[in-house]
Amino acid sequence: MEIITSMVAEKPVVIFSRSTCCLCHSIKLLIRDFGANPTVYELDELTNGQQIERELIQIGCKPSIPAVFIGQKFIGGSNSIMSLHVRNELVPLLMNARAIWI
Repeated sequence: MEIITSMVAEKPVVIFSRSTCCLCHSIKLLIRDFGANPTVYELDELTNGQQIERELIQIGCKPSIPAVFIGQKFIGGSNSIMSLHVRNELVPLLMNARAIWI
């Protein structure tokens, strides 16, 4: 968990992704469409990507990607993000994390 903690520290939005994952792409687009500029880590492009993926699974992210952190808190994967969006709860989370200003 130490690796993930350091990677999300002081960043409003972090997405752990894989460059070939269509769900990851959709989540990145959704969050960017609100005006946020997420920090994105493509696990298939990082030398320690498999280690990070194991840590994501340990904290409860199944499947391991996409894994979204907002305000340094693990929010969840694509289902969680889409559910928050449908309930109009995603924008307030992004605003509270100072990822967007509306």
